[in-house]
Amino acid sequence: MRSICPRPGGCGFRWTKDLPGVTKGGPAGRITGARLVKQAGAWHIVFRTERQVPAPVRHSGPQVGIDRGINLALALSDGTPREHGPWLTCGEKEHLRRLEKKSARQRAARTPGRPTSKRLTRTYDQIAKARATAKRRAVDWQHKTTTELAGTFGVVVVEDLKITNMGRSATGTVERPGRNVRQKAGLNRAISGEAWGRTVTLLEYKTRDRGGLVVKVPAPGTSQTCHRCGHRDPASRDGTRFSCADPRCGWTGHADTNAAINIRNAAGTVVSGRGDLGAARSAKRQPPRAA
Repeated sequence: MRSICPRPGGCGFRWTKDLPGVTKGGPAGRITGARLVKQAGAWHIVFRTERQVPAPVRHSGPQVGIDRGINLALALSDGTPREHGPWLTCGEKEHLRRLEKKSARQRAARTPGRPTSKRLTRTYDQIAKARATAKRRAVDWQHKTTTELAGTFGVVVVEDLKITNMGRSATGTVERPGRNVRQKAGLNRAISGEAWGRTVTLLEYKTRDRGGLVVKVPAPGTSQTCHRCGHRDPASRDGTRFSCADPRCGWTGHADTNAAINIRNAAGTVVSGRGDLGAARSAKRQPPRAA
């Protein structure tokens, strides 16, 4: 909810979303608190509500494995991907690039130890506004996509990725400098832009509310192993194409789809799970199966 008057005291604000149980149909609820938040130059009121909800019925939907990637946002084991376009248009990207170059020039002209100038502060605010636009579009897509997935599938299997470790810098040290630093920096930005952790966080509470389950399985080897014959060879994957190196198999297809099937088949080696306990036990008991 965007606030019109951020000063202390009474102020008006514009409703931008209904409050569950308060401003729309469903179980009656009440507002238990609120806080004022400033994001990218705009003020927002965030309300906390309380309402009674019935216990979820166990979800009877199928099980699916999901591989999170860069070229393909979400690859599902049933072969149906979930993709999105760029968060910023070409014009918006160019505008952001110009603002970042402008801020660099203004920082270079700033006298060390002097307060930040109003012009530089204004440039920073414009950069923050552009980045906030991209984030809002990303979160909107993630909410819509995870809602659809939680409503369709009873058990969602994902990799237990250590995203913080994956995003570490490759610059190294003076004695041992890193390799392909620029390429690694670009990969880190792409991983950060996809916000893989937020996708799983949204899936966890949405599937739990619908009686489903999110299962995390070990990540190593899912992208290098053929889901059909189980042969593991790093040479089998070439970009987005997977071609099994075992001549007796020779399966070929999209690499991310192959990884998603391996993730689904690894549900018997659960690292952790959130949701319906009965579904968790069923997922643990399920043996690996080929597509």
